[in-house]
Amino acid sequence: MKRDMRDDGATIGDAGGFEFREDPPVEPVAGGLTEYSLFDEPGLRPFANMSLTEIAKAGGLRRVDVVAWRDFDDPEAGGSELHAHRILTAWAESGLDITLTTSSVPDARSVVRRDGYRVVRRAGRYAVFPRTMLSGALGRLGTGDGLVEVWNGMPFFSPLWARCPRVTFLHHVHADMWKMVLPKGLAELGYGIEHHLAPPMYRRSRIVTLSSSSKAEIVDRLGIPAERITVCPPGVESRFMPGGEKSESPLVVAVGRLVPVKRFELMIEALVRVRRRHPDLVAVIAGEGYERPLLEDLIRRRGAESWISLPGYVEEDDLLDLYRSAWVVASSSLREGWGMTVTEAGACGTPTVASRISGHQDAVIDDRSGLLFDDLDGMVGALDATLSDEILRKRLGIGAFEHASQFTWDEAARGTLAVLASEAVARR
Repeated sequence: MKRDMRDDGATIGDAGGFEFREDPPVEPVAGGLTEYSLFDEPGLRPFANMSLTEIAKAGGLRRVDVVAWRDFDDPEAGGSELHAHRILTAWAESGLDITLTTSSVPDARSVVRRDGYRVVRRAGRYAVFPRTMLSGALGRLGTGDGLVEVWNGMPFFSPLWARCPRVTFLHHVHADMWKMVLPKGLAELGYGIEHHLAPPMYRRSRIVTLSSSSKAEIVDRLGIPAERITVCPPGVESRFMPGGEKSESPLVVAVGRLVPVKRFELMIEALVRVRRRHPDLVAVIAGEGYERPLLEDLIRRRGAESWISLPGYVEEDDLLDLYRSAWVVASSSLREGWGMTVTEAGACGTPTVASRISGHQDAVIDDRSGLLFDDLDGMVGALDATLSDEILRKRLGIGAFEHASQFTWDEAARGTLAVLASEAVARR
């Protein structure tokens, strides 16, 4: 399954040759699903006990347009696309007519039907934004019963052209991520649009984000009013559950695209240091991406080829086996809306060691379902403690299972549709 964890931050200092960054601290959210109280919001209370079909009917929703940068079949699809795919599949199964407009994929058809909803690929990576906005201005989009915009770094500016009830999925703020993946000029343009041009246009929009810590960041960095933001965590597929045996040797697993914002170079350095205390340690970093040659070279230079593997994309059954056999799942991401691999592993009874960032602070309950770290030394210490202490590891594994068990895709689909339906009711 494709995975994408997008991250970012500000310089803390030098750690083993790496400069890494940290955002201003966000207060962690303790607890589980009850902390989010999605249907306690006044506008959502009427939908609390409704099915998806009933929510759609109450909101007068039959045809919904969705605009997104990428779709689930895109070679670079990740967490945002997985989230949209699960939500749209559930909505389509309830009877909604869903059309997703997105960018083109090489050698792929321009119009496809996937799991009940329609995908229309209109233009290339960058042209999709002006072309989609033009379609909206001409009345070809945003004139149905509802519209969902997936704001993944670059917005589609739907407040300017959508003429129907709408919501925006905004998983996290990209911030300095722009510098990590684009040349200076383009990075400054992207940052300026995200932080200065777009926010005033979205301050009256309904925003759906995945975690309370991401909500706090959106309020702080973009100035979107807190009362316009609804937190709706992603679900965990039912196939993720405990089973099988743990690896005989200490096994650390990480899952994600091999891209700069994942900071796998930091993880590799931490693993090398931890192995000095755990000489039989084995690590697997599953995923594909354009940083593979750099990471392979780093692994060779650190003499870790025999025990750190990069298997690339793994099939769903193999991913499940990795989660179940791992002693701990690790994430060194600099930016996450949530971190779905964390709760997937947790549903298998495997704890997490993860960076203390927005998103992770909700997906991981520190010292209950895993351990959060602030820097390289902190990651080394957290991994060492988890691998060394079987009682701690089992306690965190139980906590991870309990925490992950609260999140379902049915609830995520109901919650997100309820936000759109409430907008439709308010407009009427």
